[in-house]
Amino acid sequence: MQKIKKGDNVVVLTGRDKGRTGEILKMMPKEDKALVRGVNLVRRHQKQSAQSEGGIITKEAPIHVSNLALADPKDGKPTRVGFQVQKDGKKVRVAKRSGELIDG
Repeated sequence: MQKIKKGDNVVVLTGRDKGRTGEILKMMPKEDKALVRGVNLVRRHQKQSAQSEGGIITKEAPIHVSNLALADPKDGKPTRVGFQVQKDGKKVRVAKRSGELIDG
């Protein structure tokens, strides 16, 4: 089970976007990177094609997972992730900061 998954809300810990929050759009486990909505935006030149218009577009670039922390479901501040096995045998993620269950 992974600590951070697609759809989780995360906080950026270091770098240009420090303190910003966003939802994970895509995980890249082989590279240990993630795409986060509205974070690490870069501007790229794009050639015109049948599907998309040309020009300078702004899109998210991958960010290393070590620079991300899960946002606590209670207060939105960065938290570490722990695991708990429930009575029915299901393994769930738990926020270390508040002890709250992380849905997903």
